[in-house]
Amino acid sequence: MKPLIAIAISGGIDSLVAAYLLKKQRYDVIGIHFISGYEKKQKISQIADQLDIHIEIIDCRAAFKSKIVDYFTRTYQAGKTPNPCLICNPTIKFGIVLDHALKMEASYLATGHYARIKKSGKDRYQLLKGVDRTKDQSYFLAFLSQNQLSTACFPLGGITKSKVLQLAGEKGLTPIRKKESQDICFIKGQTYGEFLIRQETFRAQPGLIENVNGKVIGEHQGLHLFTVGQRRGINCPASEPYYVVRMDQKTNRLIVGFKEDLLSWKCRITNLHWIYRPTTSPIKVHTRLRYRHEAVASMLFPINVNTAMIKFKTPQMAITPGQGAVFYKEDEVLGGGWIDIAEND
Repeated sequence: MKPLIAIAISGGIDSLVAAYLLKKQRYDVIGIHFISGYEKKQKISQIADQLDIHIEIIDCRAAFKSKIVDYFTRTYQAGKTPNPCLICNPTIKFGIVLDHALKMEASYLATGHYARIKKSGKDRYQLLKGVDRTKDQSYFLAFLSQNQLSTACFPLGGITKSKVLQLAGEKGLTPIRKKESQDICFIKGQTYGEFLIRQETFRAQPGLIENVNGKVIGEHQGLHLFTVGQRRGINCPASEPYYVVRMDQKTNRLIVGFKEDLLSWKCRITNLHWIYRPTTSPIKVHTRLRYRHEAVASMLFPINVNTAMIKFKTPQMAITPGQGAVFYKEDEVLGGGWIDIAEND
């Protein structure tokens, strides 16, 4: 008898087709839809009717606010650029939602991520890239643990997005959320700056803009309005466009320079997470510095259990403190950490 599988249902095409594929393989399937408090009201019953499955709705509003939105706000307040999806997957989807699935006596929690899991040996679960390289989402799952991977299921990992769309069309599967999520799920119809300024704990702090040589050239209305590599909004005339090089949170200064000033040969990574075993010796890896970044050849030098230095084979553009750095060995995700500071020498 096949095990019961719970699937996180978002209302989008990917989770809908993932659930369909599980049912096609004759698994018993139940759905779980979690409420974050930031989504538009959705008719989840339309998904349940299409798939002929029961969908439970669970309230994650308090946890989502404290673990995701407050983290997002704190990180911007600290002059860094957050990546909430890297936090949401281990704490909400494979934290609260997985716990709920296990209480419902499900053996696994499935999601619509484009990634794969491979069991290797008795006690090792490997996280691998999805076969569709243009849609691979293994980056967002890099902070999952062995326990979480042992109960995770990714039905879309072995197929392409075009195949998903084809299946949906052939089987008449219609998502209730028409547009794919391209940005942060809890910010709709407003800019990041507008969202942040509405948060109780957030305070915008105007300050000075200076170039990489330390010369003050203008003023900004808050570091939260910028990210490394940004060109818009600096509004300081020069012989060529200025880009944000870094944010100095201690002095509340925005440091800008020309495009060549964005190149860095290395960066420090903190709060390391290893999916299987930590490395204590230098290791060759390919490092992805953000989701829309091609993983690049690099050497990882452990400093201690929590910190490492990454040195790149070629200099990288706009390395952004606060973003996740994810380490790959061919198709396998070894782990990741948080970019702390980029260096040029």
